Amino acid sequence: MPIELDKLDRQQAVESIQRYFSENMEAPIGNMTAGALLNFFLEEIGPCIYNKAVADARARMQARLDDLEFEVQEDVFTYWRKFDKARGRKG
Repeated sequence: MPIELDKLDRQQAVESIQRYFSENMEAPIGNMTAGALLNFFLEEIGPCIYNKAVADARARMQARLDDLEFEVQEDVFTYWRKFDKARGRKG
C-alpha cells in the first residue's frame, strides 16, 4: 500500500526539504527535486516507519487487552458468599 500525503502535508514536506538543503547543504534544491526526494523517502523508507507505527500501536492495544481481564473481571458465584457473610458464616 503506497504511503501518500495529503496536499497540504506534501507541500509542507517539500518546503521543509528545500529549507534543509538551503541551510545545511552546499546548494539549495528546487521544488521538483525536493518533491522527487520526498517521493523516494515515502516509497523507500516510509514503509519501515509505517510498519513500526503499526507494531507500536498493536503492542499498546495488546497491553490494554491484557489489562482488560483484571480491570473488568467480576467474581463469580458471589451471592452465597454475601449471604453467608451477612449471617456470620465462613464460606
